[in-house]
Amino acid sequence: MFAVAYIIFFSKAMDVKVNKKTKSQSEEELHSLSKEELIDRIKQLEAHNTQLKSIVQKNLQNREETGNGKRAKKHRPFDFSKCFKRHILLRFYYLGWDYQGFAAQEDSIETIEHHIFAALKKVCLIESRETSNYNRCGRTDKGVSAFHQVISLDVRSKFPLEDQLHEASLVTELDYCSILNRVLPDEIRCLAWMPMVNAAYSARFDCRSRTYRYFFPRGDLNIGAMEEAAQYLLGAHDFRNLCKMDVGNGVVSFVRSIDEISIRASQVDSSGNASYDMMYLQLRGKAFLWHQVRCIMAILLLVGQGKEAPGVVKELLDVEKNPCKPQYSMASDVPLNLYQCEFNEKSTETNGVERLQSNGESELSTWIYKEDDLRRTISDLQALWTKESVKTTMMREMLATLHGVLVDQFGTDRPITEQAVTLTQGVRSREYCPLLQRQRCESLENRIEHYSKKRRIEVSVKSNDTKAAGGSDEPAS
Repeated sequence: MFAVAYIIFFSKAMDVKVNKKTKSQSEEELHSLSKEELIDRIKQLEAHNTQLKSIVQKNLQNREETGNGKRAKKHRPFDFSKCFKRHILLRFYYLGWDYQGFAAQEDSIETIEHHIFAALKKVCLIESRETSNYNRCGRTDKGVSAFHQVISLDVRSKFPLEDQLHEASLVTELDYCSILNRVLPDEIRCLAWMPMVNAAYSARFDCRSRTYRYFFPRGDLNIGAMEEAAQYLLGAHDFRNLCKMDVGNGVVSFVRSIDEISIRASQVDSSGNASYDMMYLQLRGKAFLWHQVRCIMAILLLVGQGKEAPGVVKELLDVEKNPCKPQYSMASDVPLNLYQCEFNEKSTETNGVERLQSNGESELSTWIYKEDDLRRTISDLQALWTKESVKTTMMREMLATLHGVLVDQFGTDRPITEQAVTLTQGVRSREYCPLLQRQRCESLENRIEHYSKKRRIEVSVKSNDTKAAGGSDEPAS
């Protein structure tokens, strides 16, 4: 219902004429309809919803093409049949705070992936996403950033396949990063590229570990207690109580392994006030569940605030004792960063594509940077840093002045150290209810049964396997 309302609103905002619906029927009138009449009614609504989605997509495309209200000039189509192709990895950073996540969406162009593909097509490095042999290292959600996002794809090359790994070819190849950065938004930058031996090498399936960092101010948090709680997370566990269960997309196994977890200092406050020190939680693993890091951070913040004992993490990991997740709010998306990705020496994918060598050596080479590109990228990031740091410095000065007023006017030097409190989303109640005493969410078994009845997933009793219609267990934050 919300989606339909949003589409109608968006269509009006885009000056699109939408036929008005007939007067909505009351609940009593709907109850009086026969089964056949209700089926017809649902079909009408679905057809209307499809029509509205089509209108929104068309207007989003028009908005992108027209830019500042002027129709873009039409150029002669680029002839990709005359070009060579090579398979590469591309490394990006992006500040995702103002974007709707990494993955492309039907009803929005404000995603990182949309802008990357718009840039790739604009500079004619690829013909289309469908023909580019594309894979992404992972999906980051709305508001989440990345310093080391990697994609694999086939791009245009100046050289035939047999010459692509020659040193001279690598030096004089198209400057992929510079070409892309000229047309990407300021918050998205291509840092480096890597030539690949194997055209089946996948940024998604051949990534062996992903490292996330979650930044937060020290405030009055008990860092020692948070570190003690974090150690319970090491190793393989069922994280169903520390993530958002995406059963509707076929994810029914929530066992994941965290190979490294630590809390470290990132930046010390220049005035010596430790409550303004910036810290970060670092986690490394092969794959993460939907909202897993943010749920983990939410619990650690409760421990740091003294509201929960470190052992609560151990209790939440015991899914036999606690099969249903307690209701709690996640930590904010803004401080989360996909910080590092590491890849297999050789691809696990074998789809029969041609390789440039088969001598058993590593299929990874080194990332190719160019000094001018890197200097320009650092300068661009410094400009963004300057803008935000000036704001931060102004607020820090205001806080210091207000603290002085508090001391002068009321004779109290009791510090206010609530910097980290606002990272936990949701409404704060006056009286805190311990996690294990809260209302519980549905169990995993109930969710599986619910979606299998709706035919969103198929459960095989013999193989204990679950499949989803269009589902994905892709590494995500």
